[in-house]
Amino acid sequence: MTIKETLEARKQVFIVCDRNVEAFARMLGDYPLLAIDTSEELKTMDSVLAICRWLLEQDADRGALVLAVGGGITTDMAGFAASIYKRGIDYANIPTTLLCQVDAGIGGKTGVNLDSYKNILGVIRQPEFTYIFPDVLRSLPKKEFLSGAAEMLKTFIIKDVNGDYEKAVKLLKEYAESGESPANSLEGLTVLSALIQDASNVKQEIVDKDPFEKGERRKLNLGHTWAHAIEWWQAAGDHPGLDPERPRHSHGEAVAIGVVQAALKAEGLGIAEKGLAAKLKADFAACGLPTELPCPAAELEPAMHKDKKADGGKIRFVLPVKIGKVVVKLL
Repeated sequence: MTIKETLEARKQVFIVCDRNVEAFARMLGDYPLLAIDTSEELKTMDSVLAICRWLLEQDADRGALVLAVGGGITTDMAGFAASIYKRGIDYANIPTTLLCQVDAGIGGKTGVNLDSYKNILGVIRQPEFTYIFPDVLRSLPKKEFLSGAAEMLKTFIIKDVNGDYEKAVKLLKEYAESGESPANSLEGLTVLSALIQDASNVKQEIVDKDPFEKGERRKLNLGHTWAHAIEWWQAAGDHPGLDPERPRHSHGEAVAIGVVQAALKAEGLGIAEKGLAAKLKADFAACGLPTELPCPAAELEPAMHKDKKADGGKIRFVLPVKIGKVVVKLL
């Protein structure tokens, strides 16, 4: 079935979209639509409640479907709103960023930030479906594209399907050198689409085995212990090392830094292949991704201990052993 046929089969459809993709969202059909502004600062319970109030004003009933169109912030908030509205109604995703197509839009995690701490409030509720249109990435800004690229690389470090890690590095190096998005050519879009499909399949396979993150799914947090701490550090206010004029790291860029840190830790513990951290650092840098912590590691510790992955005063780290294999350690 096409997306239009799928939506026409539903009793009620309500679209919640990122304001930046409103024109695309309106092409999906003549449905009630709420365009929202998205940022980490706006990813709050107040924003989720605003979506719920809109659904109530639109007379959405228990048989309604909320269709989230946008990036990860949109799908996280719209999915969370659907999950608590009238004790839960259906939702689905059409991700329009690379990060959302390979990660955030898959797996059923929804949620919002609390006092600058990432995704502290939320639920796990699987979407009815996720439709992926790689073509929409043609207009994606470079910083947003690289944010998703980091999550793609992270996925292939967890499980390397058909040598996809090296394929992805090659594609992204070419992007970094030429400045031309792979989504803008037929050949590049073909390769990119295959990588997106493989990455989303890896995540969905892991989620199917462990939907509530009790074991296997924890591997998907590779790099995120540091990433969430970096995002907290950036959002928490004045720091001696924080340049107010310097652009903040996106989520994916923070993940890239976190993956390198995880590899360094794994090598320090003697569980990773020798030289893995250096390889990942060189590969990520060649792809245009940051690899260095923006501050002394000690400044990130408060957030790392408050992270959802902390347990009994210890931190649960996902550590790479080699390309295609990671382990989870509580340290």
